[in-house]
Amino acid sequence: MSYFLSTICFCLLLLPACLAQTPLPDSYNVVWTTPGRDASESMPCGGGDIGLNVWVENGDVLFYMARSGTFDENNAMLKSGRVRLRISSNPFSSSDFRQELRLAKGDVVISGGKTRLHLWVDVFRPVVHVELESAKPVTVTAMYESWRFEDHLVKGTELRGNSYKVSPKFDVITYKDDVAVSGNEIRFYHRNRADRENVMAYTVRMQGMAAVKDQLFDPITDNTFGGVLVAPGMKPAGTDTGTYMNTRYRSWALVSKTSVRTQQIDVVLHVDQTPTLDAWTAGLAKIRQEAAATRKTALAKTHDWWAQFWNRSYILIDGPDSTVSRNYQLFRYMLGCNAYGKWPTKFNGGLFTVDPVFANKLYAHTPDFRLWGGGTMTAQNQRLVYHPMLKSGDFDMLKPQFDFYLRSQRNAELRSQLYWKHNGACFTEQLENFGLPNIMEYGVKRPEGYDPGMEYNAWLEYEWDTVFEFCLMMLETERYEGRDIRSYVPFIESCLTFFDEHYQLLAKQRGTKAFDEKGQYVFYPSSAAETYKMTYNSTTVISALRVILGRMLELPAGYLPEVQRDKWATMLKRVPPVPVQYLDGGHKALAPAVAWARIQNTEAPQLYPVYPWGLYGVGKPDLEVARNTWQYDTLVVKYRSHVGWRQHNIFAARLGLTDEAADLTRRKFADGPHRFPAFWGPGFDWTPDHNWGGSAMIGLQEMLMQVDGRKIYLLPAWPDRWNARFKLHAPYQTTIEGTVVNGKLERLIISPESRKADVVLPVAR
Repeated sequence: MSYFLSTICFCLLLLPACLAQTPLPDSYNVVWTTPGRDASESMPCGGGDIGLNVWVENGDVLFYMARSGTFDENNAMLKSGRVRLRISSNPFSSSDFRQELRLAKGDVVISGGKTRLHLWVDVFRPVVHVELESAKPVTVTAMYESWRFEDHLVKGTELRGNSYKVSPKFDVITYKDDVAVSGNEIRFYHRNRADRENVMAYTVRMQGMAAVKDQLFDPITDNTFGGVLVAPGMKPAGTDTGTYMNTRYRSWALVSKTSVRTQQIDVVLHVDQTPTLDAWTAGLAKIRQEAAATRKTALAKTHDWWAQFWNRSYILIDGPDSTVSRNYQLFRYMLGCNAYGKWPTKFNGGLFTVDPVFANKLYAHTPDFRLWGGGTMTAQNQRLVYHPMLKSGDFDMLKPQFDFYLRSQRNAELRSQLYWKHNGACFTEQLENFGLPNIMEYGVKRPEGYDPGMEYNAWLEYEWDTVFEFCLMMLETERYEGRDIRSYVPFIESCLTFFDEHYQLLAKQRGTKAFDEKGQYVFYPSSAAETYKMTYNSTTVISALRVILGRMLELPAGYLPEVQRDKWATMLKRVPPVPVQYLDGGHKALAPAVAWARIQNTEAPQLYPVYPWGLYGVGKPDLEVARNTWQYDTLVVKYRSHVGWRQHNIFAARLGLTDEAADLTRRKFADGPHRFPAFWGPGFDWTPDHNWGGSAMIGLQEMLMQVDGRKIYLLPAWPDRWNARFKLHAPYQTTIEGTVVNGKLERLIISPESRKADVVLPVAR
C-alpha cells in the first residue's frame, strides 16, 4: 500500500450502522485441552477492576486474585490471595479436559468428566463467582491460600517490588494479613498499620516536605483491602501449610457438608481507606448485600457489558497473520478487566502477575512481587497502556489514569511552591501514587546543597515533560468523545504554568534575561526522554508544549476566559522551533535537542515529533525530514526493535512505511513466551508486559487509520496482503468501519455520514 494519500471522491457504499455488528470469531477464544503445569500456564479472567489468573494443576483448579488499589505500607501492590478448588474423583484429569477463555462473554469455563466449572467476575460489583455443575454427586473442598500468614522481612532484590527499591536504614516488613473462618465463610484482610512510618511518610520526610505534610494527598494511611469467600452448604475443614514454587503458604479450608451436584462459591473483594476497621467491614457488608440483591441479573448484565465492549471496536485480520489481531483482542480483554478501577492499570503486569520466578528466575520471591513496584507509576510506560483506548473508543477506561493525575495535582504543586517559590505542578517521570518522586529515584544520598526539588538521578534529572502525554489524552477525549473536560483544564494549565515559570527561573539564575535573543524560552537543562541528558531545547519538551498549547487555544468557546487564552497564546509564541540536524550525506533530520551532554538510554526521542506529538507524518509537511531521521540517524537504527516499550512500529506506521510497520507489528504481536499468548515480557519491565501490548495496539491502529485535525487517513501503512474487518473511533464522535480486501476498501461505514468529506483514501496503485 502506497503511503501517498489524497482527498479524492469515492463511491464506496455507505451502509447503515445497524449492519455493522461484527462479533469476535470463536477462533479468538483461548482453548486448552490439557491442564497446566503451574501458574505460568494460567489464563486471565476478570471484570470491573478484578483480575484472576486461572489454571488447573494436578486436578486442582487454582486462581490468583488481584484488585486495583491494594497498596500496603511499603506501596507494594499485594495480591488478594489464591483460591484452590478440589473436587472428588478428580474430574479435570480426564481425557476430555477443556479450559476456555470465552472472550465474547469475558469468562472462563473448565470442563471434564461431566463436570463443568464456570468462573466469572461481575463487571459492576467486586465479586468473583465460581459455579460448579456435575452429573453425579461430588465433594468440593475450597481453600483460601495466603503467603502473608506471618510478618515477612523484605530484603535484597525483593525490595524492588515496593517503593523503597533498595534497603533503607531500617527493616522493611510486609505485615501479615488477618484470616478467620466462620461457618461457611473465610474472611481475610490487610489493614495498613499506623504504628510505624509508612513509605509515604518516609518519602515526605526525606524530600524535605514535612512543612506541608498535612496538605498532601495520602493514599497509603488506613488503606484496607481483602474480602470474604462464601460457600453455601460448606463447613470448616481446618488449616494446612505448604509451599508453592518457592513460597510458603497457609490454607484455610471449607468442605461440602454432603455430596452435591451444584455448588456456588463467591469471593467478595473490598478496598477502601477508612478511619476504622469497623467502617471497612461495614463497606464489605454493603457490597455483599447489593450483590445478593442483584444476583439473578448480574451474569446477564456482565455478558451484555462485554458484548458492547467488543462491538465498540475491533480489528479482525484473516489469513496467516490473524495472530496479530487475535492477540490484539486478547490484550484488549486484559485492559477491559480494569475498566472501572480507582487506580490505573499498571504497565508492569496489570492485574495478572504470578509467581515472579516465571518472569525472571533471579527473583525467587512471593507472588506479590513485580519489578518496578506496585504504587510507582512510570509515565513513559503508562502512556503506552492508555493511548490506544482513544481509537478503540474505550473512553470510560481512561478515567482511572486521568484521576491518578488529578488526585496528585496538589502534591505536585506543593513541590514547586516549597522548593522554588513558584506556581505549577511538577510531575516527575518515576512518580508515586501520591504525586511525589519515588524515593530511591529521588536519591537519599545527595550532595550538600543540591536542589531539593531535583532528583539526584542520571536517568531522570530534568525529565518533567512526560505528563503532557496525559494532558494530550485529556484533550483528545474532548474531540473523540465530546466529553466536557472542564475538570481537566486546570490540571493542564498547572502543568503548563510549571514550565513557564520554572524555565524563566532557571534562566534568571544563570543570567539577567529570562528569554533568548528572539524572546523565546531557553529550555536548559532539559531532557529528551531518559536518553539525551542535560539538553538545550529538548525536542520532546518543545513538541509537547507546541501541541498542548495549540490544542488549548483550539478548545471551544467557554473553556477558557480571554485572559487565559492570551496567556497561552503568548507562551506558544515563546516556544522555540523543533530542532533539526544534518546527518551524514547532508540529510536533514529531526534532532533530539539543539545540544546535549551525554546519552544515557536507548530511546528515540528525536522521533517524538512523529509520535506522540504528530507534528510530522503522513499528509503533513516535511515528511522526508522525519523519514530521514528513521533511516539515517545511527542510534535510531541501532536500537530499532519490537521488544517491550520500544515504539518503532508506531513510528513506521506514522511515517507510512508499510513494510517496516507490518514487520515490527507482526513481531510485537507474536505469541509471548508463556502458554497464554498475550503474556508478553518481561522485556524491560515485567510479565505480562502491558506497555509491550499497548505499543503493539497503537501501531496496528495507526497502520489502519491516522487522524490530523478533522482529516481521517485510511490505510496509510496497511499491507495489501492483510485482509481485515475493522471498527475504530476518530475525533468528533466518529466511527469508521470497513472491510479491506487485497489492499482495497470494499466496504466503508462512516458515522455520522457528514464526516465522509473528511476521509482521505489511499491513492490507487
